[in-house]
Amino acid sequence: MTLDLGTQTGWALLSRDGSIASGSESFKPGRFEGGGMRYLRFKRWLTEVKQCAGGIDTVFMEEVRRHAGVDAAHAYGGFLATLTAWCEHHNIPYQGVPVGTIKKHATGKGNASKDEMIASVQFRGYAPVDDNEADALALLHWALEHGGAR
Repeated sequence: MTLDLGTQTGWALLSRDGSIASGSESFKPGRFEGGGMRYLRFKRWLTEVKQCAGGIDTVFMEEVRRHAGVDAAHAYGGFLATLTAWCEHHNIPYQGVPVGTIKKHATGKGNASKDEMIASVQFRGYAPVDDNEADALALLHWALEHGGAR
């Protein structure tokens, strides 16, 4: 499974039969929710995906080193902490992959734009709903080509 973590999380999953499913899931805080509820919903969603898939062997996530703002950095940190704790609890290995590595693999440029990332996965035959799903698909192909995804 590959993830582009954030309030709008992109995901891609290679199933045991070789098919690929992907999408984009919103974890926007509800109007009357406490600050931690988005992370509980994220954890529940991970568990549902794991159950529907019949298990998850490995998780790869975008490793973000720089954010546009403080709120984005805090949200990413919360999702990352929730994901890594969930993986540890379920004995699922996980690995962060730098954003520039994913972009360079997908487009040939380490600083590719969102539109270029979307175009790169469209070229592979996908129709991502947004740049988050496109990033997760690009990361899945990086993992497949580097022997990490099975």
